[in-house]
Amino acid sequence: MSRVTLSRYLIEQTRSHNTPADLRFLIEVVARACKAISHQVSKGALGGVLGSTDNENVQGEVQKKLDVLSNEILLEANEWGGHLAGMASEEMDNAHQIPGQYPKGAYLLVFDPLDGSSNIDVNVSVGTIFSVLRCPDLNGCSGDIGEEAFLQPGTQQVAAGYAIYGPQTMLMLTLGNGVKGFTLDRELGSFVLTHDDIRIPQSTAEFAINMSNQRHWEAPVKRYVEELLAGQEGPLGKNYNMRWVAAMVADVHRILTRGGVFMYPRDSREPDKPGKLRLMYEANPMSFIIEQAGGASTNGYQRILDIQPTSLHQRVAVFLGSREEVERVTAYHQA
Repeated sequence: MSRVTLSRYLIEQTRSHNTPADLRFLIEVVARACKAISHQVSKGALGGVLGSTDNENVQGEVQKKLDVLSNEILLEANEWGGHLAGMASEEMDNAHQIPGQYPKGAYLLVFDPLDGSSNIDVNVSVGTIFSVLRCPDLNGCSGDIGEEAFLQPGTQQVAAGYAIYGPQTMLMLTLGNGVKGFTLDRELGSFVLTHDDIRIPQSTAEFAINMSNQRHWEAPVKRYVEELLAGQEGPLGKNYNMRWVAAMVADVHRILTRGGVFMYPRDSREPDKPGKLRLMYEANPMSFIIEQAGGASTNGYQRILDIQPTSLHQRVAVFLGSREEVERVTAYHQA
């Protein structure tokens, strides 16, 4: 039996689920950009791409060289195809306009070009996260696109995915009818379907959180993690293992593969901020993927996909993964 490439899968989706052709082409362009980023990441010191720049992004974080390069690769790959009305990136202050010489399309693309970039210099997995929205007003999308066009709740996403650059380069994708996993075959130069109908176990014995921040957590998170650490003798009656990569892509990928719960709560160091992760670039696309795989995702109080964004770089607390554990920690917040 012949292997199913990403291109073939998307064509079959066009036939079986009426996936628009321009969305299919857009996903293929994003996938090609991810292949280019994977190639640059794999060069490491040989390509002179390690280390930091002298600049900070809109988040106030010092940009890595690969942050900037990955952002440029995604922008250049997606500007000219005629599928997009605009783009937004974690690395840019404002929405990116499609150059006037190119046609515009019906979609908006938002992305974190290189999630986990603090891991680059130590050769630990990093990745690219992306989300596709429809431009809310086709007539109004012919000119410059303002921030307000992107401010749609996660339920409005038409596609989301991430690429993880690890021992293998993989692309995880949802078009709203389940989650598929594709592995890059470097000999063919194509992403090949290797993981069909990915499902997250409802229960788990594994969690991911940065324990060094424990003293800053709010009471519900402290209670929940203390119960996890109490193990078989505690109220939950089983032993849990902790894993933490410090790259959302890598931690979520592990959860998709074998279950678990990922937590990045708000804390007392920045009480005016509702969380650390970005709603548009990280929380929404990952929550869409997790829910499509049978898991759950909340900010501790409500479903993340129901949150109405108020700004491009809005932050949010995140609890996602195996449904049983996400519902438990959410109930502790709501008590």
